[in-house]
Amino acid sequence: MAEFSMHYTPRITSSLSGVVGHVPPEWNDTMYPHVLSKCVHELFEEQASLFPEAVAVEGDGCRITFRELNERSNMLARVLQKMGIGPGTFVGICMERSPEMVVSIYGILKAGGAYVPLDPVYPQDRLSYMLQTAKIRVLLTQDRLVALFGNPSEVDIIRVDTEWSAISEEDGRNLEPVATAEDIIYLIFTSGSTGRPKGAAVYHRGFTNLLLWFVTEFSITHADRNLLVSSLSFDLTQKNLFVPMICGGCLHLTPTGPYDAQQLSKLIPDYGITLINCTPSAFYPLIEPLSEEIMRRLASLRTVFLGGEPISIGRLRPWMTHPICQAEVANTYGPTECTDICGAYRMTSENMDHYDFVPLGRPIHNVQLVIVDAEFKPCNVGEPGELCVAGVGIGAGYINDPEMTAAKFVPNPFPGISGATVYRTGDQARWLSDGAIEFLGRLDHQVKIRGFRIELHEIESLLKVHPVIRDAVVVVRKGPGGDESARLVCYVMPQEDFNANIEDIRDYLSGRLPAYMIPAAFHILPKLPLSPNGKVDRQAIQMIPEPDAPAARQSFVAHGSVLERQVLQIWINVLGLSQIGMDDNFFDAGGNSIQLAQVHTRLQALVKREFPITDMLVHTTIRAAVAFLAKDTKLQAGGNSIQDRARRQREALSTRRNVRRP
Repeated sequence: MAEFSMHYTPRITSSLSGVVGHVPPEWNDTMYPHVLSKCVHELFEEQASLFPEAVAVEGDGCRITFRELNERSNMLARVLQKMGIGPGTFVGICMERSPEMVVSIYGILKAGGAYVPLDPVYPQDRLSYMLQTAKIRVLLTQDRLVALFGNPSEVDIIRVDTEWSAISEEDGRNLEPVATAEDIIYLIFTSGSTGRPKGAAVYHRGFTNLLLWFVTEFSITHADRNLLVSSLSFDLTQKNLFVPMICGGCLHLTPTGPYDAQQLSKLIPDYGITLINCTPSAFYPLIEPLSEEIMRRLASLRTVFLGGEPISIGRLRPWMTHPICQAEVANTYGPTECTDICGAYRMTSENMDHYDFVPLGRPIHNVQLVIVDAEFKPCNVGEPGELCVAGVGIGAGYINDPEMTAAKFVPNPFPGISGATVYRTGDQARWLSDGAIEFLGRLDHQVKIRGFRIELHEIESLLKVHPVIRDAVVVVRKGPGGDESARLVCYVMPQEDFNANIEDIRDYLSGRLPAYMIPAAFHILPKLPLSPNGKVDRQAIQMIPEPDAPAARQSFVAHGSVLERQVLQIWINVLGLSQIGMDDNFFDAGGNSIQLAQVHTRLQALVKREFPITDMLVHTTIRAAVAFLAKDTKLQAGGNSIQDRARRQREALSTRRNVRRP
């Protein structure tokens, strides 16, 4: 970070001690009509003027105050305006989690532009497509990430970390407001059915409405500290960036790297974290296996926001019903196209058993939800139909895709429902008798895995243009873990006289899709089953048993050491497989970062010691993991290894059995 940051030692007590955050009284009006005309950076500027020395952002080894964040973003905004950035222009931002990332976002908004998150883990082909589709003229990034983009033409690149000296020469005072509530605040690319991602644009007005709902609904104040754990390219990340700073609170950024539940569980007490927002799959490793130590670490949490996939009540119950837990869980629902959240259900230890599932809840302020039948008429209570959204959160549609926009953003035909447009989510749902909504699944081929929205057709479209593939279909299969163990499985029909090489196909997709969209398994079929109308029969494919495991997976040791068998069982349980080889790579077998965190937690409990999750990235096979775990001195010294203890137990049992009774 060099000159951009001020290094510090983490503190257990809040840096905002004694500071009273300012929440204007008009925010208590659930409609807040006057505030909706303001943009989020204007709300932030109000807090910066009232409490300039309060800490706004911590993370990446530094912290910056409201005054510093405001001044630095003003400097950057002036640079961007000189480069032609203003309302109607998009600025790319590709950064790892850091205070300079937050400075860059505010700088873009103050200049009047809209930001476009570009994830550093995406392949270059996907990043280039996003730059071209959004017609991005300026890219804000860090010096170490520039190489990801090759040599993009007609794009000016600002390395915010290494070029800060020049940026800091600009005026740090507030600029005259440029953007209005009717302008676009950000553009997020989601998976698309055409083989390419589609960019969904969101308005300032809808986003401000979402933030104010969060602050008022959950009584968020200057005392709250929000832990950011998700990528900037994820839609649920956006509100977390801004909510704390429009009421004097503090945003804490987790280090960039693999998801590490152990590390997060230590950050929560160290910084007094009160709010956290992630997918259920990312939260479960924080509370499993549950212990008194884990409960104490999470004691500061008062609200956990979960979204992106169904919630398992059974997995939350032990934590939520523990005497130490004072937190509630908010199930948040909404598509990217409708400013991320349009409905929510607040779950506490008292009401968590009211349903066998967690409802989508009720609409947030200034948003309406409608469930319609096949003729687009409202459904009665209990009748399944398509869930549609109306109100202030409706976005601007898809960038450069009028056909898709017209199909999903339709004219509003409902009297009493605000707005000219209704968004068709494609989600199937039904009203419950108490006014809540039950999610029933998808009406199309869109799926969500660990919170990531994936269009199966996007993967299939790419596969079908591969020279050796005649046809392909991708389905979701679930293991014993249910939604958490869901994985993509691809069935490929090769061209005649061609032999499809699985590794070549995997490499082909890896150069075009993010890792979470790469199928965990590929299977070659001579032909795909068809329905009577000649289309691929997906239900028939789901009934096809998975082929026998490859040779490598046949090599597992059924009678190995106790440690080998224990590690093997952990991998099988987490991955949802029937078997796996000693030398199979964890990720090639379908593993992901969340499942890696689960394996990491269970292995630590097994050997009764802690070790960094990065060690798991090095030892990615069972054989390597067992060798690494067995090196621990506590397991070897004095013949006290797991194997030795098990052997002694067997010998003792055998001795007792052979002793004759008098």
